[in-house]
Amino acid sequence: MVERRTRTPRAGRSAREHALAVLRVRNGALAVALIPAAVAVVLFTTGTGAPAVRAVVVALAAATAALGALTGALIARARPAVTPTVDVPERAAPALHRLIRELAARLDVPVPGGIALTPDCDSWLEEPPRGGPPSAPVLVIGSPFLWWLRVAELHALLAPVVAGTGPAAHPDIAAARRCVRAWDAAAAHTAPALRHPARAYAASVARGLLRLSGTHPAEMERGVAQAAAARAQDVDQALRQTAQEQVGLAYAGWDRLLTRVALPAWRIGRWPRRLDAGVVAALTELSRRDRLADGWAARLDDRPACDLLEEPGAMDEAVSLLAARLFHGIPGPAPAPARAASGGWTPVDWAGYPDEVVDRIWRDRAARLFLALDATETPTLSCALQRLADAAALDGADALAARLSADTARAEAAHTGPHPPPDTAAPAAPLPWQPPRADRELLAEHVTAAVCCAAADTTGATPGLDWLDGPVLLTTGQGQGSRRGPDLTDPVLRLLEDGDPGPLRAWLATTGVRPDKPVRLV
Repeated sequence: MVERRTRTPRAGRSAREHALAVLRVRNGALAVALIPAAVAVVLFTTGTGAPAVRAVVVALAAATAALGALTGALIARARPAVTPTVDVPERAAPALHRLIRELAARLDVPVPGGIALTPDCDSWLEEPPRGGPPSAPVLVIGSPFLWWLRVAELHALLAPVVAGTGPAAHPDIAAARRCVRAWDAAAAHTAPALRHPARAYAASVARGLLRLSGTHPAEMERGVAQAAAARAQDVDQALRQTAQEQVGLAYAGWDRLLTRVALPAWRIGRWPRRLDAGVVAALTELSRRDRLADGWAARLDDRPACDLLEEPGAMDEAVSLLAARLFHGIPGPAPAPARAASGGWTPVDWAGYPDEVVDRIWRDRAARLFLALDATETPTLSCALQRLADAAALDGADALAARLSADTARAEAAHTGPHPPPDTAAPAAPLPWQPPRADRELLAEHVTAAVCCAAADTTGATPGLDWLDGPVLLTTGQGQGSRRGPDLTDPVLRLLEDGDPGPLRAWLATTGVRPDKPVRLV
């Protein structure tokens, strides 16, 4: 223990010094609240001042003490926002818990108080909830890491994180963290002052204490991180760089899977059961396409970290549902037991994704397009192309795009509820990295969907899933099996921007699509 502590005296001392600065702010506020009481004690002890003056001072002291006690109680009871996670009890992952215990013993730090998974590419120590018995922080692991990283890589990645339990156990740092969390939680109160004057006052006091603390909380956490990194620097040092590279890949694959594959399903109230398995498939597909990534596939022969779980499939399903609720909100409940059991969502397996998600998205968009074009009685592609060309020539495409955008927003709103995710203090927000879709972009998506429906109805084309690009159209070549159809982007844009249906008609002729046949909309 002494040998390890001497490695990082500066970082540990710096963290403790900033923690003591935070505690001085707390103690100073307490001292200010006790000044009237101290004055009253002095007056009564020495007999100084007239009785009327002493009575006024006593009344002021009592009022100040009452206000201080109430404010302190409200701040102490403020509930910080809790990160949504999926708990991993030891019975569900004895091998993972054993790995973390061995890592903590090697680092000579306390064992984390528990393990949890989060649908994110990050790992950290989550402080235990306030009000309960004192315990070590919980180790939160990004679920994509368990499925993409190998066991040795996960061990190297988590070493600096687990090392953070050492500074977290220091009494001064633990007390300072509790103060900052309570101040943050109380300062977040935004209710009107007239309705909740006591809470509004406590929030203003908490914000004042945070301002007085200045940069000390951030510097304390920086010192803790530096101390933890220094303590873990000799653990799996050779694998650390490789693990960090794989973290970057996992983040890229997770981002693409959520935005290209999961989000279209969420918008229609479906949630893929195996998102973490999907990110492995996406990154494996990337390694197949990119010759620079040929080395990635070789490491897949090693034992994946998800083997440390007793039931990886069940854990992946729980994390996938949490991701849907966290990133897209909770839809309204449905009477069907299968939907009600998952909060209004209907699960979908990857094998059923093309038919249950891709085909439904295409049919819904095609129906909205024909309705907007007033062509539901003759839902043929020829009729739609002619009316779209006329609209583009008369500058009416923008109005059509705006109408489709409004219709789409109403349809998607039916699958996104206003309720907050479980155990969180704020409603779910859309994916922060997903930019809002422009009206013209939505119009192009609807036209593309109508073309894909016509191709599926009149040729051997089928809806498909590309792990990197999401929904795709698969065409059948002569003796070549199913493959991705020719790109539709340029022909559709020529139609919508120039009013020229020629390139799109040529595409239809090349692929054998008959535009005169009615499109099945349901």
